[in-house]
Amino acid sequence: MTSHYPNLLKPLDLGFTQLKNRVVMGSMHTGLEDRFYNYGKLAAYFAERARGGTGLLITGGISPNRQGWLLPFGGTMSHYGDVINHRRVTSAVHQEGGKILMQILHAGRYGYHPFAVSASNIKSPISMFKPRAMKESEIIKTIRDYGRCAKLAKLSNYDGVEIMGSEGYLLNQFICSRTNKRNDQWGGSLENRMRLPLEIVRKVRKEVGKNFIIAYRLSLIDLVDGGNTWDEIVTIAKALESAGITLLNTGIGWHEARIPTIVTSVPRAAFREVTKRIKHELSIPVMASNRINMPEDGESIVASGDADLISMARPLLADAHFVNKAAAGKAEEINTCIACNQGCLDQTFSMKRSTCLVNPQACFETELVYVKTNRPKKIAVVGGGMAGLSCATVAAERGHDVTLFEGSDDIGGQFTMAMNVPGKEEFRETVRYFRNQVKKTGVKLQLNQKVNTADLNKAGFDEIVIATGVAPRTPKIPGIDHPKVLSYPDVLRHGAKVGHKVAVIGAGGIGIDVSEFLLAEHSPQPLENWLDEWGVDLSVSEAGGLRPPKREQPLRQIWLLQRKHGKKMGQGPGKTTGWVHRLALQHHQVKMMGGVEYLKVDDLGLHIRVGDEEQVLDVDNVILCAGQESVRDLLPTDSEGKITDKRFHVIGGAKMAGEVDAKRAIKEGAELAATL
Repeated sequence: MTSHYPNLLKPLDLGFTQLKNRVVMGSMHTGLEDRFYNYGKLAAYFAERARGGTGLLITGGISPNRQGWLLPFGGTMSHYGDVINHRRVTSAVHQEGGKILMQILHAGRYGYHPFAVSASNIKSPISMFKPRAMKESEIIKTIRDYGRCAKLAKLSNYDGVEIMGSEGYLLNQFICSRTNKRNDQWGGSLENRMRLPLEIVRKVRKEVGKNFIIAYRLSLIDLVDGGNTWDEIVTIAKALESAGITLLNTGIGWHEARIPTIVTSVPRAAFREVTKRIKHELSIPVMASNRINMPEDGESIVASGDADLISMARPLLADAHFVNKAAAGKAEEINTCIACNQGCLDQTFSMKRSTCLVNPQACFETELVYVKTNRPKKIAVVGGGMAGLSCATVAAERGHDVTLFEGSDDIGGQFTMAMNVPGKEEFRETVRYFRNQVKKTGVKLQLNQKVNTADLNKAGFDEIVIATGVAPRTPKIPGIDHPKVLSYPDVLRHGAKVGHKVAVIGAGGIGIDVSEFLLAEHSPQPLENWLDEWGVDLSVSEAGGLRPPKREQPLRQIWLLQRKHGKKMGQGPGKTTGWVHRLALQHHQVKMMGGVEYLKVDDLGLHIRVGDEEQVLDVDNVILCAGQESVRDLLPTDSEGKITDKRFHVIGGAKMAGEVDAKRAIKEGAELAATL
């Protein structure tokens, strides 16, 4: 047993088998599960995390039948032919000394297809298809389908299965009166509502025998109206234990809940209390989940007895070698998940293959490969933002002689502003990671060093990478040089004094960030304040764990403005998180206005026109968040803008400004470095 994080990294004896540590890679849909021809890539993806020391891995959701598809033609385990593909995954994991469960997921009314079914024919607010209420014969068949699915999983050499019963999927839909309006033996009383999951667990246990892990993911707090109370949840959990499950996994909130559960603004380990309470009701091991992203958090939870296992899906997407680094006492080298969702969930809900903003190799292990070079080159990277850091560290890791020039006194670029925004404190972890990578890989970092093309040519570099990022765009508005006007770097980076009444021009990601920065009283927000703001009751004394929110008067009066009419505020890279930011701003009474024409700034404030009506916003300051422009003056180009020197490459914001996109920047940097 290691002396680093001794509780998190100690084995767990399940009787018939042993897990080598308490770290679990929780289920996460990547898109690779849905197509048989991607199973080689899926095998490499899981094998890398098993090689990185993870004790137990759980696949993305695999459906037991067609009705249960999450996406059209989604991954299923219903025929013996499926076994061949899945054995590629289990074999790869076992060769690396890991164990793996296959998650069985029936989407129910969350299915994005016309075959969707549920307990009742109540449409989900997040799906375009209204489900059909299941007939009793279909329910009986579904129980058999789960049993067959688990039997085939065992034949595929999985170490067990996880039955997905949380987050608002089918089994959750049966358990909760919110979605179960049946008046037969499968609805009405709690005993009837929980009959389906219990029958499924019994059937699965019968099919797979005693020496096979059955995990069940139960929603411990639904965070929706019509959800279950704590007494009901305890009753269900105890019944599941009696029915034969090996492990209980923690589910938090339904996908349709209007309360954030995993985004970066949610405090770390925010829901450990509910896991602690259920653990004291059961004798089987219990798994904690949601916003646990560093080993010290997991160690604290296990050491205190709040849980037996720690589920970390996205953190192991971000760093496949999380466990090995923790075991070696090198937590500072972990590429920490910042809970941005831009590479994972945003991609999934756009029906694209998942990856990770901070780790572009995630789900691309066979395609983005860093091979040691046989021909070391002298490489210059200009710009120490995300693109430049990614390129410099990967190139140096491959064996090149890399010098990184940064004009300011620190690395990080736009991230050094984002990490000052309340709710985005996790972004500091990425800067910390790259700071360690620069040292570890031997990058020669030159801070406060502005270079020109002549300097670069004189130094004799073989390759020159321009990653100089972006500069704020200044809109052409009369009075734009008025003392009231500030840029977003003035506010986020330089600490400019801002008055009580503020107009923010530009409602993209940076406009949202600035608004949230100006409204924050604490950074980071204490858990109790966060629970009060969103109306979360961890005692779950009322249905769904909801209570009336408590909100303080806002610190400032803010108008958030955009030229475009009808476009939602805060749309940009974070498609699955934009709603959280919009609701947070509504909590603070921010006035959001679209279709705005900016007329001028003067002593009276900001003059605008909306439709045919002109008005003056009496504000102390106007803050410009009106987009960015690429900084690429070091590039040698011809009259058509084409690069004339083949040694020069351009990546990140310098290549394309648009919405500031760290995911694209890091990916471009890594991909270029892999080819140099």
